[in-house]
Amino acid sequence: MKNSLNTLLGNNFFEKYSKEVIQAFIIREVENKLLDLFSQGKLFGTVHTCIGQEFIGIAVARNLNENDTIFSNHRGHGHFLAYTGNLVGLIGEVMGKSIGVCGGRGGSQHLYQNNFFSNGIQGGIVPVSAGIALAQKLSNTNGISVVFIGDGTLGEGVLYESLNIASKWELPHLIVCENNTYSQSTSQSEVLSGSITARAAAFGIEVVELDTWCWENLIEKMKECVNYVRINRKPLFCKVNTYRLMAHSKGDDNRDKMELKHFWNLDPLNKIKLQFDDNDEFKKILKEINILINNAVDIAENSEYTQVEESLNYTFKPAEWFELISEKERIVTLINRGLAKALDNDNRVVMIGEDIKSPYGGAFKCTVGLSDSHPDRVFNTPISEAAISGIGNGLALFGFKPVIEIMFGDFMTLVSDQWINHASKFKWMYNNQVKVPLIIRTPMGGNRGYGPTHSQSLEKHFIGVPDTRVLCINHRYSPELIYNKLFALADIPTLVLENKVLYGKYCTSETNLGFTLLYNNDEFPTIYFKPLEQAQITFIAIGGVAINVEECVYKLFEEEEIIAEIFMPTQLYPFNISVFIKSVLKTKKLIVVEEGQGFVSISSEIIAQIAEKFPLEGISFLRIVPNETHIPTSRPLEEATLVSTQKIFNKSKEFFYANP
Repeated sequence: MKNSLNTLLGNNFFEKYSKEVIQAFIIREVENKLLDLFSQGKLFGTVHTCIGQEFIGIAVARNLNENDTIFSNHRGHGHFLAYTGNLVGLIGEVMGKSIGVCGGRGGSQHLYQNNFFSNGIQGGIVPVSAGIALAQKLSNTNGISVVFIGDGTLGEGVLYESLNIASKWELPHLIVCENNTYSQSTSQSEVLSGSITARAAAFGIEVVELDTWCWENLIEKMKECVNYVRINRKPLFCKVNTYRLMAHSKGDDNRDKMELKHFWNLDPLNKIKLQFDDNDEFKKILKEINILINNAVDIAENSEYTQVEESLNYTFKPAEWFELISEKERIVTLINRGLAKALDNDNRVVMIGEDIKSPYGGAFKCTVGLSDSHPDRVFNTPISEAAISGIGNGLALFGFKPVIEIMFGDFMTLVSDQWINHASKFKWMYNNQVKVPLIIRTPMGGNRGYGPTHSQSLEKHFIGVPDTRVLCINHRYSPELIYNKLFALADIPTLVLENKVLYGKYCTSETNLGFTLLYNNDEFPTIYFKPLEQAQITFIAIGGVAINVEECVYKLFEEEEIIAEIFMPTQLYPFNISVFIKSVLKTKKLIVVEEGQGFVSISSEIIAQIAEKFPLEGISFLRIVPNETHIPTSRPLEEATLVSTQKIFNKSKEFFYANP
């Protein structure tokens, strides 16, 4: 198949640009075939064709080298074919077959081969591509990163966050805007203000404007654009005026028919077809193109579908427990040391965040001194959480180990698209051909008087996303060990929650008489605060509240002679309930304490899992969570709202006596 395609592309029928014209016809006929297959019910989901825009991807791809990277969007078939020429891989993928480039997992909008990526999320791919451009720069290659966007993407704020960073950091980033004047069904005139090119120029970025109707000029000038980025190591924004001749998706087209007719008449391929319509050589080329496409369809149709996976979650080993012995050190010191060690030992580690460079060293001083010892790999950023997390994704795809600091956990809401629709998806939807060893660090929790927008515990919103990991720091297990393990694994996107109150506390294995500390053999262990006598209550304490739960356990023993034990999970997702089941089945009483809101929470998930697995064991459950309200700035009100030692004590005592 590939040899046949190469022979066809070497045909010298056209006097000028023979290869590019034939490529354009191949792309168009593939798109027509996909529409036909969809009408026959042989495709899944949807199909966004690039009919009318074929020469854009061709103009870019012909000027790229093996070090360059393309990030495409939902309308990326033409870009993919221009760059890879893989007919069978594309058609198989869109048909959902195992022979597809991603085994049928990604489909039309989610393609990966070599240095070609695509994702269907508008805007979000731009910072990912900028991250790849940063990786190119840090690696000292002559490679560039190209991203294709549509004019509809101009409404997305993350685009401008990315343009700002690309310009300021002088990244080798080519942004190609395919301006087809419609966002799905909405005309650009209805939703876009100002000038497209002026938007990029406002960031000091070089701007070029081309079109697909003068396709020879497009091919020549695109070479200049690519060379500008490659030689100057700076971004360039290329606006290409074009027109998609088919519907946004399948048949959803309500555009004026006269307008459509006008652009069909302007279309370069239609003009070429009219010019050579009676030529036997030209007819032979079109016939050969369709034979190649039909052969690819036959191969895809005769291949198998990818097998369904039951789950992406880990399977945990049977728990073994070991005595925990550690020196007494401040948690902020241990975090800093873990990050410093990673920078020292691995030049692929890169740290990005707001105000993380010295002398400030981050809002909670976790990164003090790191930029002094590694100025080339510790970066201050603008206030652009969506962009910097996307840049982290791009770095990770390129093989780096990025650490993104989000100053407050509340701002993770701005990261959610990059976490849910990009970081978590890439490995799986690209059929395990890539890894995303992204680490996002952020402080969660209240009790600092920061008020309703800087005191929340939002971890439940980021738990349960397949192919991710969520960890939380407690005061018993060293965060230095956590980061050592994370950098060694460098496997999946990981969110690390660092409770604000804990930064100034000590990590220690010291306990009062009558209790001992154990840890289990999970990669990210659960801590077992174990009494020497048989416990009567089992506690699970999430993150920073473990300190309060310990104080409560001492108080319960001293004042009520109630013996309790505590489990402190370091890993919140995937979650290992097996480590404390033996305890719960003995005590028949489980109390889960967390600082996040209780509705559809971590605590409710833990209780639900136990209730499902052991419905007849007569276990009593209690959740202790903050009041169902926002968090006040006033200290007395904040203390009354959040979980405190006294609140845990009162509720636990009442629960114990109500469930003998």
